[in-house]
Amino acid sequence: MSSKIGLFAGSFDPVTNGHLAIVKSASRLFDQLYVGLFYNKDKAGFFTVPERRRMLEEALIDFKNVKVITAHDSLAVDIAEQIGVTHLVRGLRNGSDLEYESELAFFNRHLSETIDTVFFLTPAEVTYISSSRIRELIHFRSDISAFVPGSVVKEVEKKSEDFTSL
Repeated sequence: MSSKIGLFAGSFDPVTNGHLAIVKSASRLFDQLYVGLFYNKDKAGFFTVPERRRMLEEALIDFKNVKVITAHDSLAVDIAEQIGVTHLVRGLRNGSDLEYESELAFFNRHLSETIDTVFFLTPAEVTYISSSRIRELIHFRSDISAFVPGSVVKEVEKKSEDFTSL
């Protein structure tokens, strides 16, 4: 029997409890799940790539079949083919996500006929959590602890300390 290998790709700027809910579900379905931190070197993120990777790895430490990988300036489907992925994993929070993700799946299928896309619905309690909303809350120094793993809270506190020591 062949292994089922998933790739859940995103910018994870920062990782949220919504992302973790998708990882939890997908990790039960796949023998190996890669969480791909994809970034564009020409775009500045809120958190640096090393910070995002550190937050992801700490948040995912209890998932034994999950591994964080990074890629830049690459299509997820191309990286997926290179590492033997059988399925791209995508999360859906609402109808807008479905429309966007369906279009992405269409093009990914055209680029690789051997890799399928599977969609996971986020649980109701994390439906409204997005990285962009978390970045906004961080900007206004609001409490984000209900929406993100502890690794993100730690990184934000560290950034705040760095900022106040200047």
